[in-house]
Amino acid sequence: MVNETIEIEKIDEKNGFKKEFLELIKDIIIIWIIVLIIRTFFVLPFQINGQSMYQSYYDWEFIIVDRFSYRVLENPGRGDVIVFKPHISEDKEYFLKRIIGLPGDKLKIEDGKVYVSKNGSTDFVELKEPYLSESNIDATFVSWDRWSKIYEIPEDSYFVMWDNRNHSTDSRTCFSSCSIPWTTNFIKTSDITWKVLLDLGYFRLSQFDFVHPDLGIDTHPKWFKSPSENDYWI
Repeated sequence: MVNETIEIEKIDEKNGFKKEFLELIKDIIIIWIIVLIIRTFFVLPFQINGQSMYQSYYDWEFIIVDRFSYRVLENPGRGDVIVFKPHISEDKEYFLKRIIGLPGDKLKIEDGKVYVSKNGSTDFVELKEPYLSESNIDATFVSWDRWSKIYEIPEDSYFVMWDNRNHSTDSRTCFSSCSIPWTTNFIKTSDITWKVLLDLGYFRLSQFDFVHPDLGIDTHPKWFKSPSENDYWI
């Protein structure tokens, strides 16, 4: 009788362990599926590489990008900071830039300033760009050419630029060189993958602070206050 009780207890322990293990595996699978769905359809963490968006965003900063809004809620808007595929090389899969011109717009760069004639309008209006650093204000040129340059943006296309105008390649130069046959000044709607949602800053674990190791500047999270959008009032 005692032996039978011991055997039953051992069987119950094995069954209990097996059940707990299966429950753990099930929980892990469910969590993995939820994470996969969130990353595929909603948001994704992203780390910035380079100073092209200085001073809005810095090298090594982490951002959360939103892939749901453009698919369901809205179209890409002027002033939005986006992540897209430039299709210029295998080494540069994604770029982070700001939308300046929308489909059907005319965009003029003259005397270091940016002007836009909205789709259906004949008047050019200067864009007010508060996100530009002091060194980039009135310093938007096309390959340092100070003559006027006008771009006519096709339908289903966008004109984008980096905030660090003096140290970047963007729609002004076809993201690389306009002499390459397949390059263009514009990106397609299908090239846009994400919109910046949150700025998480950069945390330096070795010093336990938010100071950028190269620039010596504060990189605390800006959260929703990041300059990921701008209303130009035009």
